[in-house]
Amino acid sequence: MRQRHKPWADDYLKEKKHIVLENPGVHKGEWKKVFGNENPIHVEIGSGKGQFITGMAKQYPDINFVGIEVAKSIIVSTVQKVDEEALDNIRLLNEDASDMLALFAENEVEQVYLNFSDPWPKNRHEKRRLTYKSFLEQYRNILVDSGQIVLKTDNRGLFEYSLVSFSEYGMHLMEVNLDLHAIGDETNVKTEYEEKFSSQGHVIYRCRAKF
Repeated sequence: MRQRHKPWADDYLKEKKHIVLENPGVHKGEWKKVFGNENPIHVEIGSGKGQFITGMAKQYPDINFVGIEVAKSIIVSTVQKVDEEALDNIRLLNEDASDMLALFAENEVEQVYLNFSDPWPKNRHEKRRLTYKSFLEQYRNILVDSGQIVLKTDNRGLFEYSLVSFSEYGMHLMEVNLDLHAIGDETNVKTEYEEKFSSQGHVIYRCRAKF
């Protein structure tokens, strides 16, 4: 989906650099110092406009959340939400998530969320999928031993691909849910896309996997 250009985004992000961090690689291995506590670190790749990460931060105040979003025109919406609600347990990165090892140290993260990621359906784009083996290797490195990947999507092709990718990598599937909203999980925090696609009658899939 094409995003409207926001010419004020650069200045706004600089103004809110206590929320969206510049040069985040300098915090590698020291994310708990960034938050000023010893709480677990959870990472959302592709945080969009921030409905999920802000909802999670409010629901789980004893967890620190790092949201990664490459599009400035989108991340500003998340920054606004975080700022308005004074959520101290969120930091945002306006970065490409292709090199997670430059951002996080080994065993530094307890959970990774992949919400409605681009499915990249063409075979020639397989390596861009966030559940491709090269990404799984990065997650394995930054996650603690008991850490999990949580994937939500409405795209059955990506879901099936991811299940196979997880299994071929030797991961353990903790949950495979073929209709998330049918089970009435009251702890589920919906993303903007999740609400949109669900309202259109799309089934929402979720799985949890660990190494």
